[in-house]
Amino acid sequence: LVAFVTFVCFVASRSHEAYTALAVMEVVITLLFFLLYFLKLDKKMTWLFWPLADIFNSVIAALFLLIVCLFAIIIKTNNGTLAGGVFGLLLLVLCVVDAVLLFQKISISGPRERNIPAK
Repeated sequence: LVAFVTFVCFVASRSHEAYTALAVMEVVITLLFFLLYFLKLDKKMTWLFWPLADIFNSVIAALFLLIVCLFAIIIKTNNGTLAGGVFGLLLLVLCVVDAVLLFQKISISGPRERNIPAK
């Protein structure tokens, strides 16, 4: 939801295309991960460890958001760009929290289950 609000702020203010592209990319990736977990496709597609992919996505998104949103706030062509930058920084914090919580869940829960039956 925060990524969508960031996208709307950047589009409404007619900001630079890079700001809008990053926001829409994060909205799409978040929706794809949401559908993956909601439809339980992560259980069917076991060839990838999805929580680790989600952590990787959160860390990369946080790095891009840090750079782009700081530029948006510093340059501040108008109030919409400033609002988009602030919401982007809020999204950055949420991405970092998501990565930390997922990492703790992976670390605490122990080894992954194996699909091979015990003999």
